[in-house]
Amino acid sequence: MKLNKVTRKAHVYYEGRLAGTLTETGAAYRFVYDSNYLAGGIPVAYQLPLQEAPFNSDHLPGFFENLVSEGWLRQLQSQEQKIDESDRFGLLLANGRDLIGAVTVIPQTDSKGKVK
Repeated sequence: MKLNKVTRKAHVYYEGRLAGTLTETGAAYRFVYDSNYLAGGIPVAYQLPLQEAPFNSDHLPGFFENLVSEGWLRQLQSQEQKIDESDRFGLLLANGRDLIGAVTVIPQTDSKGKVK
């Protein structure tokens, strides 16, 4: 899978510690663990074992897909935040600070506050 121009990026934290970076480029996705996290962290998900090599996919990896709200809550978030309901990565970026469990997903922004 070839990644060209990065459209959106997020830092993924596990129990408050930077675990890695999730990137969306067009219709391609990549999750890569932070090198410092690899030294003593635990996998953020069973499907994402600790490794230096990135996880590449043509769709949002299942673990992250399952962090996005469903049903009426997703509809409400979509309407209130003006994010297309099918934009699962966008919904994850907008709501990833307030997830159930140990994982937090925080969008990376540029100096103007725009999501990278």
